[in-house]
Amino acid sequence: MSHKVVTLGEIMLRLSTPGYERFVQSQKFDVTYGGGEANVAVSLANYGLESYFISKLPKHEIGQSAVNHLKRFGVKTDYIIRGGERVGIYFLETGASQRASKVIYDRNNSAVRTIMQDELDWDNIFQDCTWFHWTGITPALGKSSQELIKKACDIAKQKGVKISCDLNFRKKMWTEKEAQSVMIPLMEYINVCIANEEDAEKSLGMKAENTSISKAELDESGYFKLAESLKKKFSFDAVAITLRESFSASRNGWSALLLDDADCKKPYRSKRYDIQIVDRVGGGDAFASGLIYGLLSKSSSKQALEFAVAASCLKQTIPGDFNLVSCDEVDKLTLGDGSGRVER
Repeated sequence: MSHKVVTLGEIMLRLSTPGYERFVQSQKFDVTYGGGEANVAVSLANYGLESYFISKLPKHEIGQSAVNHLKRFGVKTDYIIRGGERVGIYFLETGASQRASKVIYDRNNSAVRTIMQDELDWDNIFQDCTWFHWTGITPALGKSSQELIKKACDIAKQKGVKISCDLNFRKKMWTEKEAQSVMIPLMEYINVCIANEEDAEKSLGMKAENTSISKAELDESGYFKLAESLKKKFSFDAVAITLRESFSASRNGWSALLLDDADCKKPYRSKRYDIQIVDRVGGGDAFASGLIYGLLSKSSSKQALEFAVAASCLKQTIPGDFNLVSCDEVDKLTLGDGSGRVER
């Protein structure tokens, strides 16, 4: 039986410069769609789960294009409300070597911010639902979005649905103080917390010791202590933390750790990948979706973590927000085939 998974958030129009061009030199943009929870929904549909995405999009053609893009990859759009005036936009300049990527948001007054709680049929949404996922990006949209997330968590919890949150702190959207005032109270609903070192510090006020991502310095023991502290303080069933060693915009070390009540009662660190990056946007969402799928489908949480890390590794070789890989491709990488040889 396929698991029903629900995500809630914003899907945006993504306008990116071709190749590695800068904003000031490019004469055109490549067009696609993406956004934290939408990216997760696409991956889960691609893995064969019954994947639903909740949002609000305008009735005009750009809104319809976003809906069509989700449907193209198997996401169920039954719970998307039509209305509002605009689709949020983000502009992306892809960095290379020592030049970082840049994102510019144009998402004020986007349709998703106008969702009213009574526009959604909550009983239907969470009927026979196994898992609900959201990210810290959605409550950063404003007060109404914060109330919407709380309402969704309330009902999901009442119905026994597992809830995961990827903390996803965005400094261009709110301050640390604002984030912590909203995110900390919401943690009472969360079963599985997904984070990196910046997310945990900015959103929850808890820091990994002896680590500097910008200098590619990573202290495993500091992350282990952070996972243990997070799990103890918020009574999570599981904590997953991604570990990125940023040598440059083009090359990253990539791994993760998991602490849970099943197979990883002590922090377990995954295999590490050395990635030559094509597009890192959506890499964290690929990890979150891989972890959700793994925890629902794999025989152990260690296998779930390895699946998640391999999935997100592969995503960072694919242009666009979505992780367009199959379960077989991910499983193959977890078993050690990362040669990149042509398959004939």
